[in-house]
Amino acid sequence: MNESVKYTLNEDDIPYTWLNIAADFGEPAPILDPATGAPITRAELCRTIAEPLVDQELSTEPEFEIPGPVRDIYRQWRPTPLYRARRLERALDTPARIYYKYEGVSPVGSLKPNSAVPQAYYNKQIGKTGLVTETGAGQWGSSIASAAAMFGLSAQVFMVGVSYRQKPYRRALMEAYGAVCNSSPSPLTAAGRAVLAEDPDHPGSLGIAKSEALEVAYGNPDLGYTRGSSLNHVCAHQTVIGQEAMLQMELAEDYPDIVVGPCGGGSTLAGMCFPFLRDKLRRGREIRLVAAEPVACPTLTRGRIAYDHSDAARLTPLSRMHTLGHKFVPPPVHAGGLRAHDISPLISRAVENGLMEAVAVRQTACFEAGVLFAREEGIVPAPESAHAVRAAIDEALRCREQGQSKAILIALSGHGHFDLAAYEMFQAGLLPDDEPTDDDLAHGLSSIPDLARA
Repeated sequence: MNESVKYTLNEDDIPYTWLNIAADFGEPAPILDPATGAPITRAELCRTIAEPLVDQELSTEPEFEIPGPVRDIYRQWRPTPLYRARRLERALDTPARIYYKYEGVSPVGSLKPNSAVPQAYYNKQIGKTGLVTETGAGQWGSSIASAAAMFGLSAQVFMVGVSYRQKPYRRALMEAYGAVCNSSPSPLTAAGRAVLAEDPDHPGSLGIAKSEALEVAYGNPDLGYTRGSSLNHVCAHQTVIGQEAMLQMELAEDYPDIVVGPCGGGSTLAGMCFPFLRDKLRRGREIRLVAAEPVACPTLTRGRIAYDHSDAARLTPLSRMHTLGHKFVPPPVHAGGLRAHDISPLISRAVENGLMEAVAVRQTACFEAGVLFAREEGIVPAPESAHAVRAAIDEALRCREQGQSKAILIALSGHGHFDLAAYEMFQAGLLPDDEPTDDDLAHGLSSIPDLARA
């Protein structure tokens, strides 16, 4: 092993293709029309999603070429650095070798532009004049706002209400890029008004924000709807992370025994893990892939595999995936990007097939890990990223107890500079460990369509 701390690549090392793990899973479960239960038509998907993205969504080709203009924009921050967390290793007194791939160097401070840029590009190509989307913690909304500005498009964002209030500077960043940011549920849509009529103080959820964004997209053919996670094409776009990480691990003369990523909708986890999963499937490499999700929104660990909607108003088609039910509303934890009732169908398939495992971690334990990481490595992780840091630290401590030296690779999806209010609450002992009740989970699961249970 060499003693380097940072492993960097050249711009020429930016991947030329996105990896599509659907090619390795055999026949995919069809996306269903909720009205008929039959596979949805391509034309229906193209009502809101740009046709080239629909091509990627339905494809089982092993990879997609990255368009030149997209790759040129990637050059602004890619390749991102990979670090060896030597100070953290010493603080933990562990024989484990801990690495992290840091996506916080992008213009908005997270991995999300990896998909926002191509989605803006393809929508511009088909003649859209603006984009509309939902966002949880605001990382995706910021990314779409930035990407839209790059391509001369307008942008409208529905931000989950609790995050809109918790993270005002994410909203300010979107507005600086020229986007309009609305708190969801909002009075601007029928979906939002229906929720507010039942509960004027509703904290919001990604499912509700999706419904609002889709309603706006359906009502204006000039707007393209974009998604920040879960969908196959989004997962593919994020695989630039794992592809680069594989090259960087070669520079480190090492290979991960364990890869850990935070998991909400699944894009970070997919982006880091899917290239290693292909290595596992095609070359027989021994590697554990770990999804770290919140106890507050335990989609993989307590959800059900079923056909369900991705939004609360049931405007989306039915996908087969782990779900807590489209009516489930998670507690208002600060990892807003992980408050998703559903997960990527490809992630769900990997977990179902025993190719990936999931752990649920508590909010205070994640912030404890985030503070330790900041003090040892100098980077304050986003609350979402802190879930992966927590799970990786637990693995490293297990290595210490067992006297094993394993290589652990963390997907550090972004920085927490817009989350310092939450860190302040944690330091003051005011951050709660919210957890859904059994009744909350039962209510959510009961909303899964009967078709899905048939």
